Amino acid sequence: MSLSKTFEFSTSESKWYQYWTEKGLFSSTPDERPAYTIVIPPPNVTGVLHMGHALNNTVQDILIRNAKIKGFNTCWVPGTDHASIATEAKVVNMLKEKGIQKNDLSRAAFLEHAWEWKEKYGGVILQQLKKLGCSLDWDRTHFTMDEDYYQTVLKVFVDLYNKGKIYRGVKMINWDPQALTALSDEEVLFKESNSKLTYIRYKIDSEEEEYITIATVRPETIMGDTAICVHPEDPRYAHLRGKFAFVPLINRRIPIIFDDYIDMTFGTGALKVTPAHDINDYNLGQKHRLEIVDTLNDNGTMSAAAQLYIGEDRFVVRKKIVADLEASGNLVKQEDYKNQVGVSERTGVVIEPKLSMQWWCNMEAMATPALAAVMEEEIQLFPSKFKNLYKHWMSNIKDWCISRQLWWGQQIPAWYDKQGNIFVAENETKALEAYLEKNPDGSLADLTRDEDVLDTWFSSWLWPMQVFGWNANGKNSDLDYYYPTQTLVTGPDIIFFWVARMVMAGYEYLDQKPFEKVYFTGLIRDKQGRKMSKQLGNSPDLLKLIEDHGADAVRFSVLIASPAGNDILYDEAFLEQGRNFINKMWNALKLIKIWEEKVDTQDNTVSFASQWMQEKIKSTRKEVATLFDEFKLNEALKTIYSLIWNDYCSWYLEWIKPAAETSIGQKELELAKENLSELMLMLHPFLPFITESIYQELTTTQGSILEQVRNEYPEANTKILAEAQLLQALITAVRDVRNKQQLKPKETIELFFESEHSDFYEKMNAVLCKQINATQISPVSSNTDLQTLHALVVENEKLFIKSNAQVDVAQQKAQLEQDLAYLKGFLNAVEKKLSNERFVASAKPEIVATEQKKKEDALAKIQTIEKSLEQLN
Repeated sequence: MSLSKTFEFSTSESKWYQYWTEKGLFSSTPDERPAYTIVIPPPNVTGVLHMGHALNNTVQDILIRNAKIKGFNTCWVPGTDHASIATEAKVVNMLKEKGIQKNDLSRAAFLEHAWEWKEKYGGVILQQLKKLGCSLDWDRTHFTMDEDYYQTVLKVFVDLYNKGKIYRGVKMINWDPQALTALSDEEVLFKESNSKLTYIRYKIDSEEEEYITIATVRPETIMGDTAICVHPEDPRYAHLRGKFAFVPLINRRIPIIFDDYIDMTFGTGALKVTPAHDINDYNLGQKHRLEIVDTLNDNGTMSAAAQLYIGEDRFVVRKKIVADLEASGNLVKQEDYKNQVGVSERTGVVIEPKLSMQWWCNMEAMATPALAAVMEEEIQLFPSKFKNLYKHWMSNIKDWCISRQLWWGQQIPAWYDKQGNIFVAENETKALEAYLEKNPDGSLADLTRDEDVLDTWFSSWLWPMQVFGWNANGKNSDLDYYYPTQTLVTGPDIIFFWVARMVMAGYEYLDQKPFEKVYFTGLIRDKQGRKMSKQLGNSPDLLKLIEDHGADAVRFSVLIASPAGNDILYDEAFLEQGRNFINKMWNALKLIKIWEEKVDTQDNTVSFASQWMQEKIKSTRKEVATLFDEFKLNEALKTIYSLIWNDYCSWYLEWIKPAAETSIGQKELELAKENLSELMLMLHPFLPFITESIYQELTTTQGSILEQVRNEYPEANTKILAEAQLLQALITAVRDVRNKQQLKPKETIELFFESEHSDFYEKMNAVLCKQINATQISPVSSNTDLQTLHALVVENEKLFIKSNAQVDVAQQKAQLEQDLAYLKGFLNAVEKKLSNERFVASAKPEIVATEQKKKEDALAKIQTIEKSLEQLN
């Protein structure tokens, strides 16, 4: 069967993905093999595949396919997260388009719409992962709102409540005025804002006309002021101790208090204290027993307590109040001011600090074993630089606000009687039983369930356990076999949201870590270093890239530019590099197919080239295995890329290519195919479709490339590797001389060598003559006229080239003098580095040895050139 001109990726991708799934190659059940398990960071059901997903899931797929080839029973668990805030927002918008308001619906009716939306759109992103070639065990797909998952979340809530680790109380929280829900600190992003610092004067309550001026970026909150605070050591305000001032526009009389919390250098050194709208003001208010006046409604409009601008949006009021302050004579000035403003991670709106009754989880005790696990490297982080970030957060952990004012999510299992007593239970029946123990004459009608749902992360922190059926007893065959999982692949931006909390849950409920290693990918940025986003319009459409260039090329493009844990500067030029690489391999296969048509079945000789290629593959397999262990996946890809492009395609195939009108030996052809198959196996985790396609063209046995196992790493023959390296260097150097002397390809040369390794030249005679178009290769003898030859040094080997072309002695001398000057400059630089005691003491021994080798090589080349120049003079 003839091969297509180029690799037809579209046909291949659908064909092989169906083949892998139908053969059950992605499915896993416990057996006698060791398990290698990854659980996917569950994408939101609102999501569609983007470049970040491409990187994260390609890395996971590489690790899973590599482990399968090493003989592990691999299991990559897919699933999605219900994403309370984001999904509810989508459903609310969908209802609005139909003319339906959420508030007009009952909770049950709204949830019906939410489930309909989820069934229609919620699985889209998982289906899109198939386009990328992801080898997920689809039979194990989970969703964080599945019934068994839902019930487990409630069990954990009840358990932690009974342990005293969950409680209910009023605290200052972050409030999202658009989603109308509380947020945790980790769900707030801070962005630089170009604000205005507004200076406002407050009249002192005295007989004299005296004012105190404060500076604020939020003038709309002054109606909530209940004090002005100054530093006790600030001489400007010492005389105001015990005094009061009036809030402009509403004339509320408020005390002037003194506290060393105040920064005397900021603004005027006087601070307006608004306990309802700032966490630091709240703390001051508690300390000084100040009144709390909440001037904002949940939706960000002014409340009745504000007295003015009631029902108007906070940012509209910010502009209005400045004009009114100016009219009243209380505005001093405004100046430009850059500050950090907190916004909701989910909706992007500016958050409001707000006092609110919420549910909280005390994390301090759970953080202790979770911190020790990472610091003592029971769990390893890659790159290790993230250990310090993890330590900082875990050492300063705060209580977690776990309630959200939403309907989509796991409803908090708490019921209240008419007196406000709380009954926490896994279900309504158990809550009623607890209530009747204290109120025998009561009924279910006396109880009301908490309206709120749990924070999305309160379900996903159980993910590595629950996807394997963790239950009240905590044990089952799947959990015993697959847990702890081997590797978690995620972004450092959720190290606190998710990674740390999974570790805490693992030790709390199984007394075990949830995973062995965590690999943090970087963020994908554009060529200008900007984070890719829809807003900037700098993020390619991933599915369109796959459609236009193929999944393999896309996978190549994100991996080749992806150093571990560092951000990726993505350039679509990498796609072209990937396509060229795929075409290079396809053309190599086509060349082998051509050779199959003219093979000498009686020739079973094995060339040095084939021996070398086998040894090179052995040594590279060991190198790549080490890079995998260190999660240096882009270096592993680059290493395999070089092996295939340079060593196999450019050198090896050229060395074994039969001359025109001749045949290739049977054994040589078999080894060429065998070597290419091994290369495809090594590359397969990175580029699964092209490698499966080529492998199937090379083998006569049934089965996928994924069913091949390579878990041994025999030592390579270093002598053969060294000989091949010298051979490549010789060919390259002689070709360079031919180019400089402008020798046409058909013009033959003679090569003379002055070496102790005459056996090497005898062994390589045929291939050297073929590659450099030489008629003979001979040792220098007493009869050799060196003055008519071009001299060069390669790896300490002294060579001399003779051609029938007229030698321009002046040109050769000029070239040698130019080469000599360069080498002396190079030698000077190397010697300078080696004479630097600090460099020698601090550099790795192998680096110092490399520099020493450079020095020796340069000295040998200088000596040969000087000898050649003597002969030319």
